[in-house]
Amino acid sequence: MRLNKEIMVTDYKTFPEDAKVWVFPSEKKIYKHEIEELEEKLTAFISKWTKNKENFEATFTIQYNRFIVIFASSEITISTETTNELINFIISLQTEYETELMDKMNPCFKQGQYVQYKDLKEFKKLIKDKAVNKKNIVFDNTITNKFEFENYWEVPASESWYGNLFK
Repeated sequence: MRLNKEIMVTDYKTFPEDAKVWVFPSEKKIYKHEIEELEEKLTAFISKWTKNKENFEATFTIQYNRFIVIFASSEITISTETTNELINFIISLQTEYETELMDKMNPCFKQGQYVQYKDLKEFKKLIKDKAVNKKNIVFDNTITNKFEFENYWEVPASESWYGNLFK
């Protein structure tokens, strides 16, 4: 995706399987006009974030109008300072867009064609009311690398830690 002449965002699929991944689920849907703004802000941040850092590449994707996913590929260990820069940026987005982005434990799941975000108490009630079952696809936002993102981010509830809630 090209947003201006100077900055090119790389497709995350070209990153190695061990690329670091951070998933930031939004408690509310991200609308089209917000996605366009977010893409510009993410592109500018990533350009600045990786500038002057050797052997460090990063990119992003916005999935299901609900998740900001950041990928970083590095031949060296990603420093705490570099990670903190990302977290501070995400916190600024959280404030600007008035949405929770840092809570990875509240369930995000597919309900029909929609992706829902609920707090754990609400999710348990949906299970009790049989509005959600073991076959519903849930998102594991605690994954840490591209391999996990591609293979274990979206799984049936029975195959996730949420599966324990059905007992």
